[in-house]
Amino acid sequence: MSEFLLHLKEGLVLLAIGMGVVFSFLFIMVVSMNAMSIFIKWLNKFFPEELDIVEKKGSKKNVSEDEAIAVAIAVANAQG
Repeated sequence: MSEFLLHLKEGLVLLAIGMGVVFSFLFIMVVSMNAMSIFIKWLNKFFPEELDIVEKKGSKKNVSEDEAIAVAIAVANAQG
């Protein structure tokens, strides 16, 4: 019976060490990611990203009355 308790104690020690290592790694990872996020936000003030403006070509701005009626009919049919 004492051998069983010895193995149980060793298993619990290994369990605690393993969970401690994983918890420590995850804690360090979260702290470093938050620190990096803060650093990047600070750095972005000095070197902002250039945003490309994309213009859509060929899109209709005016919808004909017939198309508006067709859409209204389709919506009415879909609802009930």
